[in-house]
Amino acid sequence: MSAIQVIREFSESSKGPEAYDEITTVGKDSSENEAADDVFDMDFSWPSVRDYIKTRFTDLFPSKEMLKANRKMLNPIPGLMLMGRKQWLMFFSAFLGWTWVAYDFFTISLNIKNLSVEFDKTVTEITWGITTVLMLRTAGSLVFGYLGDRYGRKWPLVINLLLVSILQIGTGFVKTYDQFLGVRAVFGILLGGVYGNATATALDDCPTEARGFISGFLQQGYTFGYLMAVIFNRAIAANTSKGWRANYWFGSGVMFLIVIFRCLLPETDSFRRSKEIEKYNQEHGIHQKSFKQKAAAACKTHWLIMIYLVFFAAAFNFMSHGSQDLYPTLLTVQYNFSEDRSTVTNCVANIGALCGGITVGHLSNFVGRRLSIIICCIAGGALIYPWAFVSGSGINAGAFFLQFCVQGAWGSVPVHLSELAPAEFRAFVVGLAYQLGNLASSASSTIETSIGENFPITLPDSKPGYNYAKVMAIFVGCVFAYTVFIVFVGPERRNVSLQADQEEIIQAERKDFGVDP
Repeated sequence: MSAIQVIREFSESSKGPEAYDEITTVGKDSSENEAADDVFDMDFSWPSVRDYIKTRFTDLFPSKEMLKANRKMLNPIPGLMLMGRKQWLMFFSAFLGWTWVAYDFFTISLNIKNLSVEFDKTVTEITWGITTVLMLRTAGSLVFGYLGDRYGRKWPLVINLLLVSILQIGTGFVKTYDQFLGVRAVFGILLGGVYGNATATALDDCPTEARGFISGFLQQGYTFGYLMAVIFNRAIAANTSKGWRANYWFGSGVMFLIVIFRCLLPETDSFRRSKEIEKYNQEHGIHQKSFKQKAAAACKTHWLIMIYLVFFAAAFNFMSHGSQDLYPTLLTVQYNFSEDRSTVTNCVANIGALCGGITVGHLSNFVGRRLSIIICCIAGGALIYPWAFVSGSGINAGAFFLQFCVQGAWGSVPVHLSELAPAEFRAFVVGLAYQLGNLASSASSTIETSIGENFPITLPDSKPGYNYAKVMAIFVGCVFAYTVFIVFVGPERRNVSLQADQEEIIQAERKDFGVDP
């Protein structure tokens, strides 16, 4: 008897656990899933390459039949109603964790000017604190991504967030610039570990119909963290003697509550199902690959898509960091905005980002991930001027709509990465690709400030300064163009199952180890 037959009989048996009821793919139909799996075919013959290039055009726009079939997806409510109480709690635990590490990150961005005064350093030197965080996130994605795929989504994420909470306390006590860089380096490692496991926690058990909306909502945790940082920076840092340090002590307490919340929730059903199948195989003498063998096989099979995901993630990280990290500095230094006015503009921008991420993330279910991203980039390019060069009240509208486009494009990223990643190594691959993209874009703010020093201007208060608006506009425009290109040439597996197809896995093991049919 083959391993496949054993699993089939076990799943059909009344003695088998309920976890085996949905072993096969749960996409819309088998033909759609088979077509989606062609993404991983490693055929470099000219006919295959030619057909792939051709389909970059033909597959970009949904057919009338597809639009008609997916019309019901325009209304997100039916899909969201398919999510049970447990799935909502799992999503919110991931969302809150992702939100609060973003709060930590952006608290530095909002206090660059204050930090430069306190540590007697230039703005460029302080932005190395941002760059250091982004550069070291890859290490965290490797460690916690491996732990998440090996031991589950729950406890690696809990430990990760708990360490962030402890570090936030220490950040408030740094006395020197070197200590500041040191704690930011450690935070970079911890921040890098959150994304992969948070994404897997939110999307592993998410119904296909709700996936686009949930993906967009999850990604906006980062934007919501920025919004929380703006609000609490104005409420706490501006009204206490400890300034920005008090923000970190407050943040540590909130993060600890999020850790408790995640501890009270179980492991994802998808991961538990895969571990139960492994246990059944062991108990019944069914030969299966070790985790290391599976990882090596995944790298050998999916190396091309993994490289593509890094270039893909780099584009989006350049887009967000290039348009966000120095924007508070642009407002307060170049345009001489007061703290209150800068807070209002940043809040408006983040509200636009929240609206864009959720709206476009959901619509990507209907029109496709690639097309929705490309439309956002083109629209964003048209909005660069009012976002960067309008210094009056109109800048609020420019900031709102540009961030609507930036985070609208981002709204499809979690689900797009998850759909393209190998199912058994989703936390590792998604987290690693995202953080390698972050590594590539880690110097965004430092690049912008360094180039800005080549464009000296006289500020509104008659002091010498730099034209950050010009540099940021050119930088973000180039990033939009690169993102359109990288998304256009890339693949798409919209609405494919996010659960490992166990029959295909066992077929591969039977072939490799010679298990008789």
